[in-house]
Amino acid sequence: MAVSAVSVAGPALLSRLVGQIQARILAPCSQGSCLHTTAQLNTKNWDRKNRIVYPPQQKDEPPRPAEVFHCRRQIKYSKDKMWYLAKLIKGMSIDQALAQLEFSDKKGAIAIKEVLLEAQEMAVKNHNVEFKSNLYVAESFSGKGKYLKRIRYHGRGMFGIMDKVHCHYFVKLVEGTPPVVVQKTPFDQAKEYVEQLRSRTIIHSL
Repeated sequence: MAVSAVSVAGPALLSRLVGQIQARILAPCSQGSCLHTTAQLNTKNWDRKNRIVYPPQQKDEPPRPAEVFHCRRQIKYSKDKMWYLAKLIKGMSIDQALAQLEFSDKKGAIAIKEVLLEAQEMAVKNHNVEFKSNLYVAESFSGKGKYLKRIRYHGRGMFGIMDKVHCHYFVKLVEGTPPVVVQKTPFDQAKEYVEQLRSRTIIHSL
């Protein structure tokens, strides 16, 4: 009858294997190899949008509102928890958004409030916004940051893997008053959803 190497070696081999796994997981990431890599975001050039230079406007054109792009990366917070706060303030004026975050007891509200204040200061200093209260949150969303794997020790010599999560937060402020959002009734929303389902194209169908 064949006997496996694990059963012959016993606890010595198991402890050596666990030590090797711990060394690989807790080893610092080098430039060439890393245990966990973060996927590249489509918003890697988010700050560079502030450098866009538009052509001069004509006399009959309406004035172009100022736009401010700002972000903060690698926040020690979950991207899913940050999503609720980001969607809460979307479409609000800057003062209303700061008031909502001031009375929020969530940890991510502190980081979002600091980002909004930094973007508001950038709008006045760098983008020629006359009144700092004349801004509204046009875009607000979160993204996935680095997930660092660590060991969670269990009983009887066992262990698991846990993640140290990080997230990114992106915001866009636009000069002016926030646009009026038309409130739809539940019946209109259901009707729009049914029309969307009927108008969709099913590929490879007759």
